[in-house]
Amino acid sequence: MSDYKLTIGLEVHAELKTESKMFCGCANLPASDTALPNANICPICMGHPGTLPVINKEAVRKILLIGTAIGANIADFTEFDRKNYFYPDIPKGYQITQYKYPLVSGGAIDGVALTRIHLEEDTARSAHESSPKLHLGEEYSLVDFNRAGVPLMELVTEPVMHTAEEAVHFAKELQLLLQYLGVSDANMEKGEMRVEANVSVSKTDTFGTKVEVKNINSFRAVGKAIEFEFKRQTSLLDKEEKVVQETRGWDENKEITFSQRLKESAHDYRYFPDPDLPKLAVSELKEFSPQELKKSIVELPWEKRVRYLKNFGIKSEDVEVYVTQKGVGEFFEEVVSKLTALGSPASKLASNYIASDLIGLSKAVGADFTLGKVTSDSFAKLMEMLSKGELSSRGAKDILKVMFENGGEPDNISKEKGLSQKSNPEELRAMLQKIIENNPNVVLEYRKGKESVLQFFVGQVMKETKGSANPEVLKQLLLELLK
Repeated sequence: MSDYKLTIGLEVHAELKTESKMFCGCANLPASDTALPNANICPICMGHPGTLPVINKEAVRKILLIGTAIGANIADFTEFDRKNYFYPDIPKGYQITQYKYPLVSGGAIDGVALTRIHLEEDTARSAHESSPKLHLGEEYSLVDFNRAGVPLMELVTEPVMHTAEEAVHFAKELQLLLQYLGVSDANMEKGEMRVEANVSVSKTDTFGTKVEVKNINSFRAVGKAIEFEFKRQTSLLDKEEKVVQETRGWDENKEITFSQRLKESAHDYRYFPDPDLPKLAVSELKEFSPQELKKSIVELPWEKRVRYLKNFGIKSEDVEVYVTQKGVGEFFEEVVSKLTALGSPASKLASNYIASDLIGLSKAVGADFTLGKVTSDSFAKLMEMLSKGELSSRGAKDILKVMFENGGEPDNISKEKGLSQKSNPEELRAMLQKIIENNPNVVLEYRKGKESVLQFFVGQVMKETKGSANPEVLKQLLLELLK
């Protein structure tokens, strides 16, 4: 076991869902929705001389909404600052952000204490290529400014996590929160949510040298990057070498971090209040009051988990599916509302078929969840028939597949396909009697104590009835006849 203590803090950026950019009227469109690079720009977001920014009110509201949902402190006074640095993806030569007076401070998510949540503008997107066709040499870089100026939330945690698993779980819970509140789609693959991990290692309770790993774009990569940094830093310390305070990138292919630049301090950015933007007194705007903000707060992911477990008694694995995939959860609740007369067993049965069979059918046709042609009414009717013993499990699965692909009502499909469960004792008795008479040796084995041969008789009847025989009735009859 390692003697070293791992300490992790996260900085998370998420693009906010607003109609326009942070300080201008350009449409806030994800990069994938913009046909051409540099098509969705204007003199303001390009930082042309003489232009004046205007604060996006809805972006401010969304940050305050997050803070209210997690019980954080909402600032009354706030202002925007200029963070000065020069890079091709910063058209103005500075980024408008918040430094001394963030909109939100404190609060916690997933038991992890937060330092602050503030609002800023996103940078442009750089692409590093190589193509001799453009006569630009072997390597060159291009900049797409469509993303420049998009409203960006930055959330900073306290350095209170000590395992990669903790950090990944926090990031997933944050993503769910942003999606539930409707403030961001937070899709990491599209760059709508980006994680930076501050990792330090020490042998004492004091913090070690902090290393920042930038712009990690998947939950898996967050965990891998932290684990790699822990091994890299402990290896240096074991050799009595120093860990350098720096910013490192993550190489997804090699699964290693690499040095980018020495870590800047706050004074390197020469922060100062933006002279073109007004100071804000949050309490002066009615729509920013706690009462108004609370009206927009929906049931949060952790609240939904508790309710599902308490009200429906379903498996925790199923609960996680419904919490993380809102569309599936909404369908489950619609179905359950139609099965109230049958009680908790029907709800659990429905959950089993949704979380396994229906999701399985959906995955077979694509990545995103789809109901196919199944409706909540038809699915509830299918569960009702199954609960009443009118269908076997095999029959229900076959009917669900037909419903998914072609639609229709389960009772009609059952009749057309001959999938209704056979529970008539006389009909099943006749079948069993014939099978027993034709297999005297198997009967003899059973009477000698080999009870496993019962499955042989059950299998024969199931084969005869194409899986539609009621197993409970079948087992009872079989035991009677074999006496």
